[in-house]
Amino acid sequence: MSRRYFVNQTATKEILTRVTNMCAQCFDDLKEGENIYYDMQTCQYLCKNCQETKSEEAEEILSINDRLF
Repeated sequence: MSRRYFVNQTATKEILTRVTNMCAQCFDDLKEGENIYYDMQTCQYLCKNCQETKSEEAEEILSINDRLF
């Protein structure tokens, strides 16, 4: 499995109006000025909580794979 990569960005008015104004995972509203995370594997914007959860899940899977191989 490949590692997940996230781009940390500040939510701008342009992103919120042209791309999305909600987290793709939990559907929580994204607010202008807060940190948001672009998941380069799924091409979606996430809130901080969902990004942290996905990072932890990916690290756990990679840890298991490292022990198997």
